[in-house]
Amino acid sequence: MSEEIEVPVIWCDESLLVINKPAGLLTLPDGYDPNVPHLKIVLAPEYDPLWIVHRLDRQTSGVIVLARNASAHRNLNTQFQDRRVTKIYHALVAGSPDWDHKTADLPLRVNIGRRHRTVVDHRKGKSSITKFKVLERFGGDCLLEASPLSGRRHQIRVHLAAQGLPIIGDDLYGNDNQVPKSNLNNSLQGFLQSERLLLHRTGLHAKSIQLSHPVSNQLSLFEAPYPEDFSRALESLRGRQD
Repeated sequence: MSEEIEVPVIWCDESLLVINKPAGLLTLPDGYDPNVPHLKIVLAPEYDPLWIVHRLDRQTSGVIVLARNASAHRNLNTQFQDRRVTKIYHALVAGSPDWDHKTADLPLRVNIGRRHRTVVDHRKGKSSITKFKVLERFGGDCLLEASPLSGRRHQIRVHLAAQGLPIIGDDLYGNDNQVPKSNLNNSLQGFLQSERLLLHRTGLHAKSIQLSHPVSNQLSLFEAPYPEDFSRALESLRGRQD
């Protein structure tokens, strides 16, 4: 494994490798610069061969599953396609909704424009559903749990921004025109300027994933603890209530 990039291993056997991806590390090779570090090139020296099953955005940390043989890869792909995999994310959000539970059902269209954004498109978008639950409130901000039932690019980020609840640190969707200016000025900008802030990326963490083991078929739950930057940002938000 690369000495420059530490990738914590959550589980490893002959079929699966489950890791806690650090923010900033690509899941797949960069289309413009193949020399930019990505999961396979970092992990290959110790765990090759590996098959990518699903992905996380570059600035999203958390649990990700890789297959260690072709049979496991086929099995896991089928589970994802059949929506038999449960994924839970935690998001630090600028804004505090008037609900505790909500299901966002907004069709999304991906790779739009120069920045390859995902947008809500009720005419041409594909069905996209995310379940949300408020875990903690910090005055004007909150910690949310998100469970996507579909797997569109940037789905959680767009579904939250569309409701005026941008993820803290999200420079692609945090300035969306759909986000109320009051959220950005009073909550997000104030947090970004806080001396205690140690989170310099999108405040989204893949907390857990549940799937059937490709060999034993046993239902398996894998959880990734928060990385240090996410934990310290969360404590900073909690401290604003004191």
